[in-house]
Amino acid sequence: MIMGEYEDSEEWEDIVPIPQDDGGPHPLAAIAYTEEYSEAMAYLRAVMAKNEKSDRVLDLTEHVISMNPAHYTVWLYRADTLRELKREPLEELGWLTGISLTHLKNYQIWHHRQTIMSQIPALPATELPFLSRMLAKDVKNYHVWSYRQWLVDHFALWATSPASAEIPFVDSLLRQDVRNNSAWNHRWFVIFGDPNLSSTLQATCDQQIAFAQNKIREAPQNQSAWNYLKGVLRKSGRRMESIEEFAKGFVPDSGEVRSSHSLDFLAELWGQGGAEEKKKAAWALELLAEKYDPIRKNYWDYRRDLLRVEKA
Repeated sequence: MIMGEYEDSEEWEDIVPIPQDDGGPHPLAAIAYTEEYSEAMAYLRAVMAKNEKSDRVLDLTEHVISMNPAHYTVWLYRADTLRELKREPLEELGWLTGISLTHLKNYQIWHHRQTIMSQIPALPATELPFLSRMLAKDVKNYHVWSYRQWLVDHFALWATSPASAEIPFVDSLLRQDVRNNSAWNHRWFVIFGDPNLSSTLQATCDQQIAFAQNKIREAPQNQSAWNYLKGVLRKSGRRMESIEEFAKGFVPDSGEVRSSHSLDFLAELWGQGGAEEKKKAAWALELLAEKYDPIRKNYWDYRRDLLRVEKA
């Protein structure tokens, strides 16, 4: 775009631009916009004042977005214009994909994508491969994962759905990095967010306990898998004692503890018992404070103090 394009264009000669009002001729803190951006926004304000929804408005919003993709008002007006003109949503997605791959962490882009996708009756075949490309650039991109959860909910892509490929996808990420907390979170959402889970809840929990235990054996110091395991226990209504022997397997009677998270788990479990159990909980918390997680010593000492057990 060249400077003064709108002013010199016959297409826009019927529009009187509305310049930004920064507070009079000598504003205290005027923003130093480029001439190109200032002109485009002046014309956008004018068409918005007239509530114009047209092809030229779409071109104008595209121009503004190319200069400032975080301008949420422009995105909203573009969405309203697309809806008014009954434009094909898939065409908009195609345009949006290129912008998304350039601006990876932009709230407005992902909100607009969700707005457009909500108008499409079935999940396009290109959508999940696109999200895979995005995650390949940043596997923990919060915007991508949030949007993917919305897709699962909107199109009912729960783990029990024959059309869902979410669990194989998540498992492929965990094979690459078993500590990927974003993948663990999505796995939980896809399985336990399913509104139809109740009839198979206990069988599902059996499977997920076994899955988490296998992943813990693979990487005992992986907090994500331990959190997932504890969450499944709570979801199923099972007591922590049901996996006490599993957790104790990482805390030998002699030698090095293989997982500080197993100590934390056992301390929580034993802390719910009687006097002798509380002594064991205090021992586990002392190990955490002094040897296995001293950076959080104050926290472990606080937990130990709650037990009201004398130090040995």
